Amino acid sequence: MKNSLMILVLFLLSFTVAYAQNKTVEEAVNTLTKLLIDPDEAGLKDITMPQLSYGHSSGAVQNQDQFMAALLDGSSDFVNINISEQQVIPSGKTALVRHLMDANVMGADGQVSSIKLHILTVWQKKGSHWRLLARQAVRPPQ
Repeated sequence: MKNSLMILVLFLLSFTVAYAQNKTVEEAVNTLTKLLIDPDEAGLKDITMPQLSYGHSSGAVQNQDQFMAALLDGSSDFVNINISEQQVIPSGKTALVRHLMDANVMGADGQVSSIKLHILTVWQKKGSHWRLLARQAVRPPQ
């Protein structure tokens, strides 16, 4: 009886820890999403790793400085972003996040266009914070 109770307690504890970890990763994704729409330098630096590899569906890849510069100078200008079908896959101090992103972006000509992308992000825990290490976007199949 004691062994069964101990196993149940350990199971519930591990479930609680996994849920809490997923929740903090999801909060980091939400923070990044807000920063894509309304970027600020300190926030972007805090949510990303210096080794950031940020891949676009066009094939372009940016490092942390290039990623931040594009958002801060407006050459990458998100009007709104909707995230759906999100899946968090934790693995120790690393987490993979897959989701579908529907967004409106402002082009250099002032025209707003819609994009729909499958996104894979890789997050690494530093201290108590999750920080973006890598991101890759692909267009969904037609």
